[in-house]
Amino acid sequence: MTMRTVDWTALRRRDEEPANEGLRERKKRMLRRQLSDTATEMFMERGFDAVRVSEVAAACGVSEKTVFNYFPTKESLVLDLGAVTSDSVRTALADPDLPPVEAALRILSGELTDVTSWLTAQDDAAEAKAEFLRFGALIRSTPSLRAYQRDMADEQSVVAAEALSQRCAGSPDDPELQITAAALLALWPIQARALRRHLSGARPLDQLHDAVTDDVRRAARLLETGLNSLVHAR
Repeated sequence: MTMRTVDWTALRRRDEEPANEGLRERKKRMLRRQLSDTATEMFMERGFDAVRVSEVAAACGVSEKTVFNYFPTKESLVLDLGAVTSDSVRTALADPDLPPVEAALRILSGELTDVTSWLTAQDDAAEAKAEFLRFGALIRSTPSLRAYQRDMADEQSVVAAEALSQRCAGSPDDPELQITAAALLALWPIQARALRRHLSGARPLDQLHDAVTDDVRRAARLLETGLNSLVHAR
């Protein structure tokens, strides 16, 4: 592989690093991170379909079975943060004191902060921006990754409907809660597209978070009144 130009390891949620974990848990967490980071580098260099899981395993000095013990599919090697978003959605949307749109916006802001912090931490900001955009292009150009991403979004929508049902004495199968969950989860691709658009331009990195957030909040304002009144009325 080519020399590493950006540090993919830094693009991880801070809450993935528990303060009081034991040595065994830390080794498992670090191996999981190594597998994902190595796979990401190999996919970025050669293309997703051109890299076998056995090659990722060999590059990390483990067996192919070990890789699948950590990641159930090849796609999950590169799209490995969906479960973190699901956990955040489950917790935030179940809070009766937090309006649902504001809950979604808080999660999105945290995820955006992770990305912008990662970008500014790299030695070469221009190279980091280019690599991040290439990472997004890899996902969009690979049918199996797009399908996996859609499946994750569907699962997160189910999680959101379940969380909302806890606060308004409804059923996750109620059409009102299903459309509410779908509308809230639609803010994630809005943020992804806004991030890509602003990164593709000449906007300085120190303005990136505010610019993307403004776009997301414009979309959220169209949802806020209707969704909040629905939840409080039930």
